[in-house]
Amino acid sequence: MTVTTLDRTTALVVVDLQQGIVAMLPAEQAADIVRRAGRLADAFRAAGLPVVLVNVAGMAPGRTDSQMRLALPLPDGWTDLASGLGHAQTDITVTKRSWGAFSTTDLATRLRDLGVTQIVLAGISTSIGVESTARQAYEVGLNVTLAVDAMADRVPTAHANSVGTIFPRLGEVGTTDDILTLLAARGA
Repeated sequence: MTVTTLDRTTALVVVDLQQGIVAMLPAEQAADIVRRAGRLADAFRAAGLPVVLVNVAGMAPGRTDSQMRLALPLPDGWTDLASGLGHAQTDITVTKRSWGAFSTTDLATRLRDLGVTQIVLAGISTSIGVESTARQAYEVGLNVTLAVDAMADRVPTAHANSVGTIFPRLGEVGTTDDILTLLAARGA
């Protein structure tokens, strides 16, 4: 479903746009994702809407067959948010130790306390942090909108599966410009 509306109290949630993860993508692709997420963050701040900046500093403890596990301790600066996002005193920052931003944090409570009924998601990695956060947001009763051009994945087929198969089942999808247009129309 293409994005149709933004609720009165919609929050932007930017997942894992941090130095250590952004560096895993080709530089030009990473710069585009950070730039688009930064545009969304600036617009949400200007509209007086919550901006949540999420980083990851650990992982769930269970065993997996994956070779893509975080090596702990993390290098200095690895969890620092990408500079292109900006940062305002009103931003909510969340550090997670799992794929999704809700299960190991107080994010659901913080958003509920602000009256948030919808989130717009951007970030890296589409099929891991973003998809897990979208699933968890949907499960706690939030309307979910996914800014599909403000997210990326190291595995193109995983990105395509999330965007084409999973996301339409969890919410509405659109581009950064689609979302900015709806946001601007609210103030008109």
